[in-house]
Amino acid sequence: MYTSVSGFPGAMATAKEVTLLLTCCRWCRSLRGPQSRAFAALVPGVSQVDNNSDFLGKKPHRKHPGILRLPHVRLPQALTNAAQLLLLERPVRITEKQVQALSNYLWSRHLPVEAEELQRRAVDLEKKFLEDQDSAQTEEKLREAVLHALRRTTYHWQKLSYNEELSLIYMAARLDGAFAAVFRAFHEIQTRVPEFQPQTLMDFGSGTGSVAWAAHSTWGQSLREYVCVDSSAAMLGLAEKLLKGGSESGKPCIPGVFFRQFLPVSPKVQFDVVVSAFALSELSSKADRTEVVRNLWRKTCHFLVLVENGTKAGHRLLMEARSLVLQEKEKSPLDLQPGFVFAPCPHELPCPQLTASKPLACSFSQAYHPIPFSWNKKPKEETFSMVILARGSPKEAHRWPRVTQPVLKQPRHVHCHLCCPDGHMQHAVVTARRHGRDLYRCARVSSWGDLLPVVAPSPAEEPTES
Repeated sequence: MYTSVSGFPGAMATAKEVTLLLTCCRWCRSLRGPQSRAFAALVPGVSQVDNNSDFLGKKPHRKHPGILRLPHVRLPQALTNAAQLLLLERPVRITEKQVQALSNYLWSRHLPVEAEELQRRAVDLEKKFLEDQDSAQTEEKLREAVLHALRRTTYHWQKLSYNEELSLIYMAARLDGAFAAVFRAFHEIQTRVPEFQPQTLMDFGSGTGSVAWAAHSTWGQSLREYVCVDSSAAMLGLAEKLLKGGSESGKPCIPGVFFRQFLPVSPKVQFDVVVSAFALSELSSKADRTEVVRNLWRKTCHFLVLVENGTKAGHRLLMEARSLVLQEKEKSPLDLQPGFVFAPCPHELPCPQLTASKPLACSFSQAYHPIPFSWNKKPKEETFSMVILARGSPKEAHRWPRVTQPVLKQPRHVHCHLCCPDGHMQHAVVTARRHGRDLYRCARVSSWGDLLPVVAPSPAEEPTES
């Protein structure tokens, strides 16, 4: 099974690094020369800190309420020990090569091409061949030429079948990074809604069980039931072993965890938190994804957490799911518990990253300490995209701009790339003189993924251009 994965080109090994490098290069080019000073004129809508509610209280600026970053995340020691034990007897060099190949493949993966798109391409190719070649060629030869061209130019998506071998490699490659990304998403809910104490959780596409461990680390004092759903029996068996310290007969480290191969059938069964982490990308069509997202939303009582790779493909999947849930809200205006976007978007308008002239993935980064395998000793960064959808009213949610890129601190000014509540992206150059000491200091200590606690002034307060 694994040979089909490692057979993908290794040229994508540094795709993640290339993406980050290109982003930084575009960013640096935008800051050269007098152009950076001109950007200050683009910030009239980001001109005052939300002081009406005494947002700082007695806290220092470095702990303002928009701070959501985490220090390096570390896996629970019991999970680390179990993962190391399960790989103890495997050849290190072979395992390292397989882990690298699988990681490269998962990161470079594109979305499967839909049947309608394939049909459209086939019609276009047929017209082109009829124009360029002898129209007297047989229908059979024309069909063969079209099929050959389609195979050569169409991305070949394939579903991964996780047997025991591939499940172990996936654990070594993704357990720690997936834990860090999901833990960061849960941290956002816990920080912004500290009174929320979930009792039940369902994880769709649970894989190695990293979601259950992250949820236990976040809300272990209240959670009493975890339902892990995965179509792979081998993956469920591995997750159970990890839960039992690396064996089949040990005592579970987390009580109340149940493993299933299918979603609960009853529409009345709901969970406080429903999660799909890196699972939507394993579905073969948009129709399958639509059905799954609808089912997950029906089973959501409070929060639906969706996490994917921080790539354009991963971001598109999440925006597709986000739109679907918001459309359901429009179809059922009388729903007492409609859905709204809790994070990361400060609005429910179309994503400005997708509508930009050069679309970028809306992604975030979380540092973590990896499982200390021999090839895996230095701290790492997990780049991921997420969408958290919630039931209820968005009135109580923060509608502050989200910092969408690393913050650049310069003498007496700070460059922040923001996704704003009006649905637009903004490159804000914040200074103490123009925007006030509070906002300047808050911007200076903010990081990629944080919220900047500002409100747009009323039209009467907005400064006029001279």
